[in-house]
Amino acid sequence: MIRPTSRRTVLTAALAAGAGAVAAAHPATAVTARTSPAPAAASLVGNRFWSTYTDWRCGSSAGTRAVAGRRPGLVISAPAGTTDYTDPHTGTTTTWEYATWTSPVHRSTVPATEVIASWNARTPAGTWIQIELRGRYSDGTDTPWYVMGRWASGDADIRRTSVDDQTDGKSTVWTDTFSVDDAASGLRLVSYRLRLTLHRTPGSRLTPTVHRVGAMASDVPDRFTVPAVAPGLVRELSVPRYSQNVHVGQYPEYDNGGEAWCSPTSSQMIIEYWGRKPTAEDLAWVKPDIADPQVCHAARYTFDYQYDGCGNWPFNAAYAATYKDMNAVVTRLGSLEELEKLVGAGIPVITSQSFLKEELTGAGYGTSGHLMTVIGFTADGDVIANDPASPDNGAVRRVYRRREWENIWLRTKRYDATGKVRGGTGGVCYVYWPADPTSSQRRVLRSLGLA
Repeated sequence: MIRPTSRRTVLTAALAAGAGAVAAAHPATAVTARTSPAPAAASLVGNRFWSTYTDWRCGSSAGTRAVAGRRPGLVISAPAGTTDYTDPHTGTTTTWEYATWTSPVHRSTVPATEVIASWNARTPAGTWIQIELRGRYSDGTDTPWYVMGRWASGDADIRRTSVDDQTDGKSTVWTDTFSVDDAASGLRLVSYRLRLTLHRTPGSRLTPTVHRVGAMASDVPDRFTVPAVAPGLVRELSVPRYSQNVHVGQYPEYDNGGEAWCSPTSSQMIIEYWGRKPTAEDLAWVKPDIADPQVCHAARYTFDYQYDGCGNWPFNAAYAATYKDMNAVVTRLGSLEELEKLVGAGIPVITSQSFLKEELTGAGYGTSGHLMTVIGFTADGDVIANDPASPDNGAVRRVYRRREWENIWLRTKRYDATGKVRGGTGGVCYVYWPADPTSSQRRVLRSLGLA
């Protein structure tokens, strides 16, 4: 059997084939034609997140305990044992104490072809976490335990990493996304569990604190176009503007700035919209002559050492949630109407899309995968976006034609510059919000299964 190719390799090949791609940062999911009927729009996406005190008490624990309070969490109580971990990116083997928590089995509202996990945690120096997923297929068999991420907010103890070459012949993990290999076969993932393993330095009283873990399961039909949705909102949010291209050539160890930094640049814009930012001490490592050092900081602390880039979706959400009282998830939205609901409630959204230069008027570039931030809608319904693929901060605010933008974001199939069929993200986005949202924000988040 041919081993799956990492999503980083897929992106590299796509960039080589696509002319003028200047803003690629996250590869598209591999495309397979489907013969099964397209599901109804309301059943394309199912979200399940564990975050309450009751949630943490309902899981199966080995050495962990639930912590109550304004923001409940999961911590190490008494370690279940010790384990040796050899970091593949440093070659260093270290012994860690560990404890685990396994969620109840969740039967997805959507029998899924794809699942993306995301988590919010605090990991003091000397601690880290691993997130795994195990699911049951519609044929009654189970997946193995797939590693969805090995993560720490810092990079001194372990190098945060995805894990390549995970497959059972029916499904594969592509960096951050579980994907059924042959969607046309009708095979689906009908339920899943998540397992958290919390690690700490032996003999210490340190502990990670996990505030949220969950997943988005989806079955978005392959499509080159999506139905148009009539405009329903006129609003623009005041979101800071940062250009990724200001950073071209900076910090090669974190993928060299520029086109590779659209995801952390977008994340930083939203973090600061919510009134959070790194401290002067946090930024002390950045060279003093660099503009917008917080963008460099975001790149470093979203960097996936296996993917070799900053475009790991859950790692960006996890980074956003390292700021005080922030929630962050990776999900899919099904329409611009859902996106308008979030923006209308004051919640900007980071979206992932891919397109040829001529498919998005005014962009001035084409991309195999790019993140931008939707901050509003004009009176004509056009999309107002903070697009980090801009020459400077002043040029970041863009207005894109509604119909063009709607299609490139929500489709799952597209043609590249050579005429080959490539994948689209099908509405993938990051949603960040504070732990104390307004009542209207909470209503919208709940309606989408996010809170």
